[in-house]
Parts: sequence; structure tokens; C-alpha cells
Amino acid sequence: MPPIISRSKVSLTIALVLAAAIAGDAQEMAVGRWEGSIKIPERELPLVVDLAQGESGNWVGSFIVPGLDLKGSTLTDIVVTNSSISFACKNAGGRALDVTWQGNLSKEGALTGNFLQAGNTAPFVLHKTGPPQAEPAPRSTVITKQLEGEWKGEYEFLGYPRQVTLKLANHSEGATAEFVIVGKKVNNLPVDLIEQEDNRISVDSHAAGINYEGRLNKEGTQLNGTLAQGPTELPLVLHHTP
Repeated sequence: MPPIISRSKVSLTIALVLAAAIAGDAQEMAVGRWEGSIKIPERELPLVVDLAQGESGNWVGSFIVPGLDLKGSTLTDIVVTNSSISFACKNAGGRALDVTWQGNLSKEGALTGNFLQAGNTAPFVLHKTGPPQAEPAPRSTVITKQLEGEWKGEYEFLGYPRQVTLKLANHSEGATAEFVIVGKKVNNLPVDLIEQEDNRISVDSHAAGINYEGRLNKEGTQLNGTLAQGPTELPLVLHHTP
């Protein structure tokens, strides 16, 4: 006698298959180059967004805002769930942005939603124009021997002192860093990108929205620079420790 399969199990199986198909369709729809604009008060900003999936299924993306001189800036936190799409950018062109897009795919193939920054909201409308042209995420450069090691400094923010420790190490595939800021609590910042050009070094923590840019003095003992977090920029001098 063949096994009896309950209607509830059949219904659940069908529902799971349909849900997987819908999710797959949504992801396929999301892939591409999207062009349109953000409608801010008294003007519209042209916007181009590229969304793509790697072989492992991970999402990658970049965006262009010609009016703000932003080109090929990397997107983070890309999430596609059914018809909903969200993505963000913490840093672009060396500037801390901390912006988020939250949108939905329509049956007509448009991507509409809201652009969010610093408590402000602006609607956007995008339409797919072709295959994605997502810029690859930048990779950390190899740094010079002078920059390797531990650097320490201090700055004041909102009336409280902050101690900073930056440990730089070199590898064949690029530099890595430990970036710690101690105020009322210890903050271990994840570092995404380290770039050196001549005597200038830039250290980015996209997740924290923090960027440090400093210039090495002639003696190689001091970095004179600026710590940027959102719209706030503070002078920060780091000294090389023995």
C-alpha cells in the first residue's frame, strides 16, 4: 500500500516551491543597470545603480551620481527579499556618506522607493536599462615599511577625550589594520580599505562611517591628519610607537 501523504504536507511543499521561485525571479529581476533620479527639493539628481550577483550568490553593486561627482562608488548591505531591495553606502570618494536606499520592484519593472540620509528622505524612481556594470570593490594597497607598526594619538569629541591606536601590517595582497578608538567604551573598527599614495595614507571603516587620512612627516615618526565621521572632521596626529 503506497504511503499516504497528507494534504497539509502537499500544500506546504507547494508553498515552499512557489516561494523559492518568487525569490529567484525577484533576484533575477534585480540584476542589471538601473537609471533614474532622486527627487530632492527644487532639483532632481540623476542616479545610476548597478546590481550584480557573484558566482557564490553574493550581491555586489556600485552607483553613480554625476551631480555630486560620485562615480563607481561601492554599495554595501545589499538585500533582495521578494520584491523589496535595499542597499547602502558608508563612504564614497573619500567622503563619509552613510546613505540608504529602500525600494520595491513593480510589475512594470520600475524600482521605486526612498533615499535616506541624516534623517532626510527623498523619493527615487529607477528603470532597468541593461546588464550591470558594477565597479569591483577597491582593494587595499601594499604600504611602505615606514608605515608598518603601531601608531597612537588622541582627539577630543563632544567634550570627551578619545585614544586612538592604529596597527598597520603589510601582506603581499595588500595592507591590513587594527583600528581601535577608546572613549567611554572600546570600539574595534572593522577596516575595509587602506590606500597609500606617496606619503599619504587613508584608512576606511565603511561599517562605522569613519575615515582617517594622514600624511607621514619627513622623519617617519608622525602622521598628521584628519579623522572624519559623517559631516564631522577632527584633527588627529598619530605617533609611531617603538
